[in-house]
Amino acid sequence: MTTDLAAERAYMTVGQLAKRMGTTVRTLQYYDLEGLLPPSDETSGGRRLYSDRDLVRLHQIQSLKYLGFSLDEIRHDLVTLDTPSDVAEALARQASSLRTQIKASRKVLSDVEKLRAECLAMDTVDFAKYADIVELLRQGNQNYWVVRALDDQLLDHVRTHFDDAAGQAVLDAWRQVCEHATTLRDAGNAPDSEESQEVAAELWAMVQEFTGGDLGLLPNLMRFYENSDDWPDDVKRQLAGVQPYLAEALEAYFARQGANPFEGVQA
Repeated sequence: MTTDLAAERAYMTVGQLAKRMGTTVRTLQYYDLEGLLPPSDETSGGRRLYSDRDLVRLHQIQSLKYLGFSLDEIRHDLVTLDTPSDVAEALARQASSLRTQIKASRKVLSDVEKLRAECLAMDTVDFAKYADIVELLRQGNQNYWVVRALDDQLLDHVRTHFDDAAGQAVLDAWRQVCEHATTLRDAGNAPDSEESQEVAAELWAMVQEFTGGDLGLLPNLMRFYENSDDWPDDVKRQLAGVQPYLAEALEAYFARQGANPFEGVQA
C-alpha cells in the first residue's frame, strides 16, 4: 500500500520511530525482515511508515527482549492489538514477566551481598569455598555460612561423605539438639539430669554419624564450636549460648560411660 502526503503526516518514518524509542534504524529494518514489526504503510517512494500502534508493539518487543526473551520467543509471545482487551493482555504478560525478572534480580542481589560478606569474613581467598557457597545460595540453602566456618579437613570430609540432603539433615539434627538443650537449660535442668543426658546421647550419636567413627576429626569439631564468634549473629543468638551447657552434659554422659573420647584432645 502507498499513501499520499496528507496521510503520511499521520505516520512516523523509520528514523523518527527509532529516535522516539531509543533504537536504531537498522534494528527496525531487521524487525521488519523478521516479521516482528512490519510498517503500517509506505510512501510511493518506498519509505517505511509507522503508526502509534506500531510504537506500542515496538515497546512490547523491547520489553520482552530486555527480559531476555529471544526474538523467536517474542514472535510467539506477541498478541494482536486490535481491541482494548488485546492491549490489556499484552501489558499483563509484560507485567508478569517483569515481576518474575524483578524477583529473580532481588534474589541474585541478595546472594551477591551474602557471598560478599562471606568473602570479607575469610582470611584468605578460597575459590573452592566460594564455589560451595554459591551452590548453596543457588539452592536457597541458608546454611551456606557453615562452609566458611568449617576448616579444610572438615569441609573435605563433608564433600566426600555427604550429599546436599544428607548434609542438610546433619545440620537440622544439630539445631534440634541445641534447641532441646536450650529448653532444658532454661527450665532449670542440670546438665547431668536424665533429660539432659538423653540430649547428650543424641549429640554424641550425631557426632559419631558425622565423623564415621574417625576420632581424628574431633579436634576440628572442637575448633568449630569454640570459634562460634565466627557464626552469623542470628545463629549465635540461637545456638552458641547453649554450647557450654551441652559440653557439661557431654562430660557427665562420658563419665557415666567410663570413657571420654575428648580427653586429651586439643582443638
